[in-house]
Amino acid sequence: MDATERELREQLAAVYRLVAHYRMTDLIFTHISLRLPGPDHHFLINPYGLLFEEITASSLVKIDLNGEKVEESPYPVNPAGFVIHSAIHAAREDAQCILHTHTRAGCAVAGQAHGLLPINQISMEFFGRTAYHDYEGVALSLSEQQRLVSDMGDNDVMILRNHGLLTVGRTPGEALLRMINLDKACQIQVDALAGGSPLVLPSDALALRTAAQLAGEDSEGDDFVDSFAMDLAWDALLRQAERIGPDFRD
Repeated sequence: MDATERELREQLAAVYRLVAHYRMTDLIFTHISLRLPGPDHHFLINPYGLLFEEITASSLVKIDLNGEKVEESPYPVNPAGFVIHSAIHAAREDAQCILHTHTRAGCAVAGQAHGLLPINQISMEFFGRTAYHDYEGVALSLSEQQRLVSDMGDNDVMILRNHGLLTVGRTPGEALLRMINLDKACQIQVDALAGGSPLVLPSDALALRTAAQLAGEDSEGDDFVDSFAMDLAWDALLRQAERIGPDFRD
């Protein structure tokens, strides 16, 4: 294995550990997949049967676009669970890493007709930038892939109705940071609605401006959120992963 693949394996293993730390797992189910460089369309994914907190760099399984193993591994894979991931990986060159969760808050918002509301500044990061895909049953059918990709468009986050959450990123860190904020936005919404009081929502124009600021696309937001700040946050998360369990690099 070359140095690039080794580095990517360690980053992805760190993301799995951090997803477990932030309580965004569903036992051994759901996936985080990462495309490897090169023309072969090979990906790294979790070994089926391990909890996310058990995953290490060397235990990650290398698969092809069909979810089949391309190298020997003592671990099985769950190709059926790769249906969603493979569709987006194939359609989006920028979707190097895809993270899918079934968190309690995410599933709750995925079942609400109005979707994600701009209740809080964290929620506004995703205003006008969130895709939705209607539920079609357990995602096992390849015929669903085209509709999934069409609904996703060029968005970096998707709410799978009656199912869960999905984020993509150019790096594992980018996909993880989006998921942390998306799940937190869902938690805020569930808590706010449970309070029973009328919600105070900003105008669409203000929510859109805030989303642009948080994406570094507004001149006033350039110093607030940019690639440098995201790199700082990812470095901090890597330090946290080291404290949680440095064996993720094994």
